[in-house]
Amino acid sequence: MFNGSRKYSPLPSSPSSSRASSSSSSSSSSSSLPAALRRSPRALQRHSSLLAQYSSLLESYTEGEIRQLISALVERYSQAMNSGGHELPLFPRAGSRRKRARARHKPCALKELEVSVSELGLGYESDETVLFRYCSGTCEAAVRSYDLSLKSMRSRRRIKKEKVRARPCCRPLAYDDDVSFLDAYNRYYTVNELSAKECGCV
Repeated sequence: MFNGSRKYSPLPSSPSSSRASSSSSSSSSSSSLPAALRRSPRALQRHSSLLAQYSSLLESYTEGEIRQLISALVERYSQAMNSGGHELPLFPRAGSRRKRARARHKPCALKELEVSVSELGLGYESDETVLFRYCSGTCEAAVRSYDLSLKSMRSRRRIKKEKVRARPCCRPLAYDDDVSFLDAYNRYYTVNELSAKECGCV
């Protein structure tokens, strides 16, 4: 099994000689390594500080947020690999996380946007622009007992096939005046209930 020509070096006679031989061997082995493979103590300190930052960041997340983070990372990784494999940061910045949280919890409000008639998607060809008002935001503060009970019935699978919404939605409560315009063929049209006038959680 063993090669008979293999030689074994004798054990060192004293601890000092063993320390000297180990230091000389380590220095010779470290000097034989390429410069790119040798890690300086400063690089190790940076690595440990990064690990500490990531650990403290993960402790600030809840279990649901960690699941969302993992799914977002998997999705971004697959998108990056499909688009050429560019590297993406492992964790989002805390500032961007707070911005997303504020964006998710903006209350329901009326907003407006200037668009062309062709962009409305109603089948009209016209370069005229109109002021399109729409409703945007969340309705977390408007959750009622009905919404909580409906969510519970869905989680218990008491309601299976029906398409029901278990939370209020930001929708128009009233619509603005009718909008009239000329299309690309000089034909006159009037569209009703196009823009929102008042928004609410329904």
